[in-house]
Amino acid sequence: METKQKYLKIFLSTLYLSAFTFGGGYVIITLLKRKFVDELHWIDQEEMLDLVAIAQSSPGAIAVNGAIVVGYKLGGIFGILCAVLGAVIPPFIILTLVSMFYNAFRDNPAIQALLRGMKAGVAAVIMSVVWDMAAGVVKCRDWILTAVMAAAFAANYFLRVNVIWIILITAAIGAIRTLIRTKKGAKA
Repeated sequence: METKQKYLKIFLSTLYLSAFTFGGGYVIITLLKRKFVDELHWIDQEEMLDLVAIAQSSPGAIAVNGAIVVGYKLGGIFGILCAVLGAVIPPFIILTLVSMFYNAFRDNPAIQALLRGMKAGVAAVIMSVVWDMAAGVVKCRDWILTAVMAAAFAANYFLRVNVIWIILITAAIGAIRTLIRTKKGAKA
């Protein structure tokens, strides 16, 4: 594919996904996966999981972080610009319009009903993201990764451990595993 067409495709894809995604960054992540992994085949499943992990662990909005890592993977710095612009323009326009007409929307029963209905759809899409990511970890057949995933879920959901601690601990586990594997590889 020609470079200009690729950048245009990145921009239009993130613009479209951002314009029709409600419910936050985790929703757009699953749609980015469907677009760039399942439909366009520009990124493979395992690499997308890595990109999502980077996007989640970076500070800032996950939708923008997701656009950054996908844009960089697909087109370098210019790919980032195309993806981020596409991801940011729709919310900017929508929030501008909503803020202009906030008083009309605030007490409108139809708008309130629409928002309640969207919450159910968003919950389903977030569950889809969780399912896809968990399936990717289980598919690796690495019992340590599966145990870490289950422990992280239990620590957050049942024990209410702060997510920051979970991220730091799992990052430490990953760093230790990498060091051990690197040392074993150097000895072999």
